[in-house]
Amino acid sequence: MKHNGIIASVLSAAMLASLAACGAAPASSAAADAFDTAQDIAVFTREDGSGTRGAFIELTGVEQKNADGKKVDRTTEAAAVQSSTNGVMTAVANDAAAIGYISLGSLNDTVKAVTVDGVKAGADTVKDGSYTLARPFNLVTNGDATDPVAVDFLAYCLSADGQALATDKGYIGSEGEAFTSAQPAGKIVVGGSSSVAPLMEKLVEAYKTVNPNAEIEHLTTDSTTGVSGALDGSYTIGLASRELKDSEKEAGAKATVLAMDGIAVVVNPENPVENLTVDQIQSIYVGEVTTWDEVE
Repeated sequence: MKHNGIIASVLSAAMLASLAACGAAPASSAAADAFDTAQDIAVFTREDGSGTRGAFIELTGVEQKNADGKKVDRTTEAAAVQSSTNGVMTAVANDAAAIGYISLGSLNDTVKAVTVDGVKAGADTVKDGSYTLARPFNLVTNGDATDPVAVDFLAYCLSADGQALATDKGYIGSEGEAFTSAQPAGKIVVGGSSSVAPLMEKLVEAYKTVNPNAEIEHLTTDSTTGVSGALDGSYTIGLASRELKDSEKEAGAKATVLAMDGIAVVVNPENPVENLTVDQIQSIYVGEVTTWDEVE
C-alpha cells in the first residue's frame, strides 16, 4: 500500500508539472487530477462566412498563403462547426476537453477565457493593443449611404448615445457626439454578423425611441452575407465583424467602424489551462496538437 501511494504521488506531481507547462494554474491539485490531459482536444470553430472565424484564422495564423499566393484556411477537418457564438459557448460548456473562440462581448461564466500570450482579454487590453486577437465591428454600405433613415441611424450608432451602448455591452467604442434625429420616415433592413447582433439589437431598440417614424428590420446571418447584402441591396446596412476584403472594397463596399471587439479563446471551466500562446492556438486549430498534454 505504501509503495502504491508513492507511485500515485509521483504521477500526480508529473501531471501538475505538465499542466504548469501548459499555463495551467497550480492552485488546485484536485482540479488537476480530475482533468484528463491525455484526452483528445475537442476543437470548435465557426462556419465559413463568419466574421469571427475570418478574423480568428487571420490573427492566429491559421490562415496562410499557399505557393500561389492564395490565402488558405487550414482549420483542421476534425473541428466541429457551430453557426453562432451561442453555439460555440454551449458546446464548450458541455465538453471538458473543448476549445473555441467567441466575441469578447458575449463572454459569460459558462466558459473560461484563457489569457493569450499572458494577456487577459478585456476592453482595456483591446483598447491599448496589448491583446492581439481584436477586430472591428463594421457597418457596411454600398458607397455612401443615401437613404434618409439609414443616414440618420448611422449617425445615431456613432453618437455619444450609440457608443455608450457599445461600451455597456463590453465593446470598445468612442466618445461620439450628441445626437438629434432628423426624424425621417421609412424602412431599412440591417443584417449580417451574428457577433454584432446583440449590440445591434440594442441600437435598433434605442433608435426607435428617438425616431418612431422609422422601421428597421434586423436580420442575423453572417459577415460575408452582410457585405454581399449591402452590395446587392438586400440590406440597406450590412454588418461585418471583420475587416473588408480587397475584393469587397473594389465592388464598392464601404465600412464604418461601429466598435472594436476582442476574440476570446475559451475552454471548459474544468480545464486547468489558464494561458495559451498564439502559436499554441494555431497548432491546435490546424491539427498539429490533438491532446491537451501535447500543449507545451
